[in-house]
Amino acid sequence: MSALTARGSSLARCHACGRLSPFHDRESCPRCGAALHSRKPDSVQRTWALVLTATILYIPANVLPMMRIISFGREQSDTIMSGIIYFMRTGSWPLALLIFFASIVVPLLKIVILSFLLLSLHRHSRWRPDTRTRLYRLTVIIGRWSMLDIFVVTLMVAVVSMGRIATIEPGPAAMAFALVVVTTMLASHSFDPRLLWDEMEREDRV
Repeated sequence: MSALTARGSSLARCHACGRLSPFHDRESCPRCGAALHSRKPDSVQRTWALVLTATILYIPANVLPMMRIISFGREQSDTIMSGIIYFMRTGSWPLALLIFFASIVVPLLKIVILSFLLLSLHRHSRWRPDTRTRLYRLTVIIGRWSMLDIFVVTLMVAVVSMGRIATIEPGPAAMAFALVVVTTMLASHSFDPRLLWDEMEREDRV
């Protein structure tokens, strides 16, 4: 016997205001007027496009300089990893680990998890939809921490610009990294976790 679901009862939750309303094709929410959809339109295609974009941008974000330091006429460029190594050598292990996880592990983890979820949909996988849903929620929770590197660079630029000894400028990797963070957050938002349970519903009807 199949489980009772909103979709099976011809109901849809409004993505704008959250109201559960009777669903029919091309009908709008009676509360806020937004279009009703039983599932996010083109969720898989949009998420794939954003994940692939984030994957491509992830390379220059880690290879190119994150910031440039100009002091006494000498210029030094640092990538994310070289900055982590610098903090490790100077004994700032907590800061080095924080930047490593927030700037390298977290974006890569989001890309890997979203890719795994999308591939599981393509394979019509029925493996533990509850676990896959928790993985999706993890990508939403940890997404905001990826902005730590941009925050550190912005703070350093603002503080050092007040002095006259050195100048710090954001490098080309800063824009690429910010775009990685934005695209992964948009990918998490465009993915519809209810698709993970649709395969279970189809199997129950067989």
